[in-house]
Amino acid sequence: MKAKEYLQQLQRLDTMINQKIKELGDLRLMSQSVGGIDYSKERVQSSPSGDAPFVKPVLRMIELEQEINAEIDHFVDEKHEIINQIQALQNPKHIDILYKHYVEFKRLEIVAVEMNFTYQYIVELHGTALKEFQLTHENLLNSNDEP
Repeated sequence: MKAKEYLQQLQRLDTMINQKIKELGDLRLMSQSVGGIDYSKERVQSSPSGDAPFVKPVLRMIELEQEINAEIDHFVDEKHEIINQIQALQNPKHIDILYKHYVEFKRLEIVAVEMNFTYQYIVELHGTALKEFQLTHENLLNSNDEP
């Protein structure tokens, strides 16, 4: 695995968590809505299933909340690990750029402004920082390639 792919895992985890939080919000909205009755169709007598109609969505919300909490715990652990790995680098500029880009999810244009450098210099510095990360953590990145 390359350093860039390894560092981008935080962004993927964050995106997945945010999507599940949105799904949970949608489920909450659906569970609070009242269904309509279609009087245009013929009524058919059916036996009740035994559960109230809101039970399934509520159970799904509980399950999804537990899933989200587990993923947030995993995200926090991974974030802490990656921050420590970035901070193990020698060059402070490399630490700063990798932290801002891969932990704070800032675009390189924003990082350039914040660090008071040109965008082109930040792109070059980013490449150098990734190479340093790759060399410093070669054993870590190689262990992630194994199935």
